[in-house]
Amino acid sequence: MVGRVGPNSLELAEAHRFPNRPVRTPEGLRWDLLALYAGVLDGLRAAGRVDSVGVDGWAVDYGLLDADGALLGNPVHYRDARTQGVAEKVWATVPAGDLYAATGIQYAPFNTLYQLVAARSSVQLAQAERVLLIPDLVSYWLTGTQGTELTNASTTQLVDPRTRTWSYDVAERLGIDLGLFAPLRQPGDPAGLLRPEVLADTGLAGPVPVTAVASHDTASAVAAVPATGARFAYICTGTWSLAGLELEAPVLTEESRAANFTNELGLDGTVRYLRNIMGLWLLQECRRAWHEPDLGQLLREAGGVPVLRSVVDAGDEAFLAPGRMPERIAAACRASGQPVPSTRAEVTRCILDSLALAHRRAVEEAQRLAGRAVDVVYVVGGGSRNAPLCQLTADACGLPVVAGAPEAAALGNVLVQARAHGLVGDPAAMRRLLTRTQPLTRYAPRGDRARWREAEARLATR
Repeated sequence: MVGRVGPNSLELAEAHRFPNRPVRTPEGLRWDLLALYAGVLDGLRAAGRVDSVGVDGWAVDYGLLDADGALLGNPVHYRDARTQGVAEKVWATVPAGDLYAATGIQYAPFNTLYQLVAARSSVQLAQAERVLLIPDLVSYWLTGTQGTELTNASTTQLVDPRTRTWSYDVAERLGIDLGLFAPLRQPGDPAGLLRPEVLADTGLAGPVPVTAVASHDTASAVAAVPATGARFAYICTGTWSLAGLELEAPVLTEESRAANFTNELGLDGTVRYLRNIMGLWLLQECRRAWHEPDLGQLLREAGGVPVLRSVVDAGDEAFLAPGRMPERIAAACRASGQPVPSTRAEVTRCILDSLALAHRRAVEEAQRLAGRAVDVVYVVGGGSRNAPLCQLTADACGLPVVAGAPEAAALGNVLVQARAHGLVGDPAAMRRLLTRTQPLTRYAPRGDRARWREAEARLATR
């Protein structure tokens, strides 16, 4: 994506789009990082002259480098099964409550901490001299400079959100060598210059700086929430739905842990207090099983199915792995005594209602646990284009929803680069620029919220 930023302008254009196809090998599910890096180079070649480059990506996964800086194998995909049962082993050493109090990160079986414990006896980890999170690995290949960007580092479950540095006590108790990680760096810090080989391969004229951005894509997306005040919740929608609040300090209570909220670090000392929800992954996997039917047609067909006929828990780990998603959704409805969706329209309706219900639950619980009331919900990311989901979210939350910035992560990435180069001011100024330049759609809540409470009760009695 190429961004152009001026005092009253913010434009984003797609330079190159390429597939991201994980590969099932005999060893398990792996990322094809070489193909992704080739796509990055193709994108730089297509972009033309640029003043700065910033890399963001998904969280928790990493590559291992040897003493020569060479990648040791293909990075493991977070949906791989290697972390099954690992959390219980970790909690035997560091109880779950202690772990949350120290790091503020919600339980997810794929957190980097669990991945590193799962890999403890592997030959690759024994040979590794460096661990680089995926965006940092791409930045390293582009520049030859190694660093660990803070917002993404916080998702490892190895960072103290109060001090915003490593949690050495947790790492020591679990036998994790934090020296494997490159030094921490902040969004906006210099991250090196494009290597001469990269310049030659892409046709760019140097020097071209690489700027550290909020490299966890959700951190970049939250930086691009077009909020006009402080009393807002956000939902970053895509493969995942990340729903929560932007806070000044973490919430580390036992009640917060039990509700499975996370305290990930954001821009300029903020905390992204949110819950991970399975998101549009549910629909993506169903479409894959159905041989990729047109999304618009699916949504129109789902509109003819009664609302809240059947719902599932969109945060359930049962939906994490790929494959047979329509059957798994049907099985969950059957197990909870609800009508079993049998057509594509009924399954799609179930997914939309279930996501809106999960959004409602996350927004309400975040307000209660953080002691922060909100007046509006901002929906950003790819799901902001999904009008039925946005309207259902407004209905379920009983709050207006403002939807826009479908490429929020790219916008946040570009804005942090622009700020580092003196083109825009603080986060408030960044958000003012967003509200002036990005098309937004407002959805007013409709209908009786009692039916959403009744659907919630159905899941609570499972």
